[in-house]
Amino acid sequence: MLEYQNLFTRVQVRHAPDPGLPIPTPQYRVGKGGFGLLGYLAGKIGDAQIGPIYLGWFGTLSLVFGFAAFEIIGLNMWRSVGWDTVEFIRRLPWLALEPPSPEYGLRIPPLDQGGWYLLAGFCLTVSILLWWVRTYRRARALGLGTHLAWAFASAIFLYLSFFFQPVLVGSWSEMVPFGIFPHLDWTSAFSIRYGNLYYNPFHALSIAFLYGSVLLFAMHGATILAVSRMGGEREIEQITDRGTASERAALFWRWTMGWNATMESIHRWAWWFAVLTTLTGGIGILLTGTVVDNWYLWAVKHDVAPRYPAANIVTPDQREFLRGRYMGTSPDSFPDYKVPAAVIDTMALPPLDSAEIAPVIDAATMRDSLAAAGRVSIRAIYFSTANAMSRPESQPQYLEIQQLMLQNPTLRVMVEGHTDNVGQPDANLTLSKERAAFVRSRLISEFQVDSTRLVGTDGFGDTKPRATNDTPEGRRQNRRVELVRIP
Repeated sequence: MLEYQNLFTRVQVRHAPDPGLPIPTPQYRVGKGGFGLLGYLAGKIGDAQIGPIYLGWFGTLSLVFGFAAFEIIGLNMWRSVGWDTVEFIRRLPWLALEPPSPEYGLRIPPLDQGGWYLLAGFCLTVSILLWWVRTYRRARALGLGTHLAWAFASAIFLYLSFFFQPVLVGSWSEMVPFGIFPHLDWTSAFSIRYGNLYYNPFHALSIAFLYGSVLLFAMHGATILAVSRMGGEREIEQITDRGTASERAALFWRWTMGWNATMESIHRWAWWFAVLTTLTGGIGILLTGTVVDNWYLWAVKHDVAPRYPAANIVTPDQREFLRGRYMGTSPDSFPDYKVPAAVIDTMALPPLDSAEIAPVIDAATMRDSLAAAGRVSIRAIYFSTANAMSRPESQPQYLEIQQLMLQNPTLRVMVEGHTDNVGQPDANLTLSKERAAFVRSRLISEFQVDSTRLVGTDGFGDTKPRATNDTPEGRRQNRRVELVRIP
């Protein structure tokens, strides 16, 4: 036997080996059983085992559905690069299977317009749920606690919240794309769309529990190392051995942290923190866009976040200029416009190039274009280079969009972002999505447009030009925001 000792103690660990609980052999694995050849084959497949991992029926079906989801996602990504294997490997981190466009709402789209995405999401969800059932049943069959299964269920709740939230807001387009960098881009755009998730209190709780669980697991590992020469790495065998690892670990915790933590209780602390990480995160997602449309404005209202400093408010002259163009035009239907405190002073930005100035499209013209063509192209919402926040010079166009929505109470639109071809295509695609999300967020938070009538956003980068990108004028036409009518 190994001996654990230091200058003060000499401990020899002795314990009878424990073979564990007996596991009865399934009868359907012996011969053909009472179901003939079919029963025998079903037992062979359903009671499958890969190495040390027992699958069973639920585990086997989980792998089948998981493989189907993996193939659907992978083949669609491969198709997006023209079945070029080299290009597929090179661009894999940037490839994605995108959700349906906002125009479909919660309807089932064609396969190449988001149908494959929904099918992959269904297969992946079924796979995860079946694996949870397998985990729970294995724990019960072996006489173990179901703590792992319920911790897994908390993580599944967070996963499902990204499906439930789009259903609650009425659009598949809110769902997360399958892909590495596109997933991260979606996270940024989602936060911008809803006014910065960092002001979401449940998001904050999730981060706190995440860091707390990391700390607890690190401290647990440190405790194991601190008592390893007394059998600390063999925890279960040392529970009843006084003077060895378990007792000294409890002392270690009391002397360093100020409270007792046994080998069981430290695991419970870590388990709860890990479970609450995903539980609070899922709640935060479900509240976004359903209960709260803009988390920054919510934080300001509840004195959690400060308002923008007064130095960033436009001057009285600028305010009158923005309001003056509407005086006397529609006094009954158009509300008095108040410049929000969040508007950045024009003087704080470089002046807008005169060549970039585009005519403001009035509400009537936008209404006619939406009725005739189903969309309207807008250039009078301006952005600084590589920036997703619109400039103050965009205010007149925002006012016309507000007027459009007020005069047409049944109108529902989505917001699209487009760029020219200057820069990297992937960066342009991300920027176009973020700009569309910012425009929608600003229309909701500052111009009181009902969020249910702005059904979603999308961005296409430089993939849908209106003019050639070979000339400055063509590039200016391609840098635009479009409103698309939703039936």
